[in-house]
Amino acid sequence: MKIGNIEITGYAALAPMAGVADRAMREICMGHGAAFCVGELTSSRGVTLGDKKSSALLSCSDKERPIGSQLFGSEPQIMADAAKKALEFCPDFIDINMGCPAPKVAGNGGGSALLKDIDLAEKIVAAVVKAVDVPVTVKMRTGWDSDNIVAPELAKRCESAGAQLITIHGRTRTQMYSPGVDYKTIADVKKAVRIPVVANGDVTDGKSAKHMYETTGCDFVSVGRAAQGNPFVFEEINAYMENRDYAPPALENRFKVLFLQIGLMHQYKEPRTAILESRKHTAWYMQGLKGAAALRRMCGEINSLRDIEIICEKALEQNR
Repeated sequence: MKIGNIEITGYAALAPMAGVADRAMREICMGHGAAFCVGELTSSRGVTLGDKKSSALLSCSDKERPIGSQLFGSEPQIMADAAKKALEFCPDFIDINMGCPAPKVAGNGGGSALLKDIDLAEKIVAAVVKAVDVPVTVKMRTGWDSDNIVAPELAKRCESAGAQLITIHGRTRTQMYSPGVDYKTIADVKKAVRIPVVANGDVTDGKSAKHMYETTGCDFVSVGRAAQGNPFVFEEINAYMENRDYAPPALENRFKVLFLQIGLMHQYKEPRTAILESRKHTAWYMQGLKGAAALRRMCGEINSLRDIEIICEKALEQNR
């Protein structure tokens, strides 16, 4: 598959997750077989106003390539100006978010709110395509609600406006993250356009990735929540798709990767911020273990690297 002239190899990408898939997590996932990734959701208005937080969200490294910078907003010119500024951080492509269901995004006309105004959505894509010299991609949902499934038509509009790839999360905005994904609409999007289509939603392992490919005819899949505390999911998907055997890492190795990720967080963020954010990431690495509930409660009180070590030592003791 290609994003413009960017060759993509592999089978699954790391989906953008605001407040979760930061630079540290992206580097770890790319190192474990993710084919490409997309940065955290960033406000176009914040970028154009020179907001420091927005600039930090756009920061990326060569270890994450290919990587896209994801922008949201509701004003074509501001989105275009923000895309130009985003190029200062050298992303491989610009991704326009039309899927975020969060009230603070959709409530201001961005993200999934654009599903209610596909004329405006098309204008935004056209403006961004005109403004930058890298590929432009679009992330969308199936529609605002089940009575307004617009993704196939919106995908065609985005393609006509110059988008070079569509990612479709198989749920409406009102569905948020449940129930199961709408495979039919994803397949309809694939049939509606000539550009590559990435399917997102409920891809959690090799089996579900293959099911998504076979059911929708998509060109690629992306993984979101299933990668939280489990960057190895990409290795598993790659092995499954290639009919290779896969053995999950031993718990000791799993925790080595956790500490590598925490170490990267400390490189890229203020120490206190890194420690506070390590609480949720450490808790995710405890998923599926004996005594996981108690271990996760301990994670909520992490205040130092030693606290993380103690939690991992306890987990190893309980899971021998």
